[in-house]
Amino acid sequence: MGMKRDNIHGNGFFRNGKKYHDGLRPVARSKYRLLAGKAYYTLSRYRLWYSGGIKFAGKGADDRLPYECFSHGTPLFRELKDVDDQYQINKVINLRLAVSRMNGLILNPGETFSYWKLIGKPSGRKGYVPGMVLYCGTYRMGVGGGLCQLSNLLYWITLHTPLTVVERYRHSYDVFPDSNRTQPFGSGATCYYPYRDLMIKNDTDQKFQLLVQVGETQLEGCWRTQKPIPYRYEIIEKNHIMKAEYWGGFSRHNELYRKRFSKDGVFIDEEYITENHALMMYSPFLSEQKEITT
Repeated sequence: MGMKRDNIHGNGFFRNGKKYHDGLRPVARSKYRLLAGKAYYTLSRYRLWYSGGIKFAGKGADDRLPYECFSHGTPLFRELKDVDDQYQINKVINLRLAVSRMNGLILNPGETFSYWKLIGKPSGRKGYVPGMVLYCGTYRMGVGGGLCQLSNLLYWITLHTPLTVVERYRHSYDVFPDSNRTQPFGSGATCYYPYRDLMIKNDTDQKFQLLVQVGETQLEGCWRTQKPIPYRYEIIEKNHIMKAEYWGGFSRHNELYRKRFSKDGVFIDEEYITENHALMMYSPFLSEQKEITT
């Protein structure tokens, strides 16, 4: 899976045979460096999309494939301290536009789903409005803001299928505390047009269909298949740690693994998925120890 750390620097360290990142700290980038980097990665992404080396999915179907593989929903509105409700109202508008581009998508064997290639650049001309965009550990208004909720959902439901995540970027900052969190830390996928993409490949021998919709209270997503999948999956975290950094802030780290079971509940195997490293933008409850591990 593709992973990239942005605006965070750090070194590695080992504990109980496991490697972690130590000394995470914010790094200021010059305006020139940011513009040059954006131009380079944008051109590289367009070259990837249009070079013909990858067969991208782009066609949908009105008829649903017969079997549900996995579905999930996330709330559209949350109680966020000091965040104007208009951010979330505008987010829903943006989500409806993005969802309309991918609902019903068929992912044939050998094809790759690209989040941004399918949605396109969110712009005011297309009807997108300013919403909340996470930036360097805080948030601001940006056209198309809020679409990370959709990429988070797609990543999560894909982890519960035999599809292959070939590119995913972790969030560099852990912005909000774990209040009412139902998924492991780091189980989402950040997005930034066009180069922080989410790409999913179908390495199986059957079609998959993506169904997504903005409901009354939730953003809902589902992968469906031609034939039933003989497994179910469970995502767990390991080696979770919160660290007090030398510069005064806190960082958070973990690893995600996936357990596979037969339909009747027999454990089959476990595989490593990814690791996460993020700066915390809130202070965790610390006892006398400087670190908390689970």
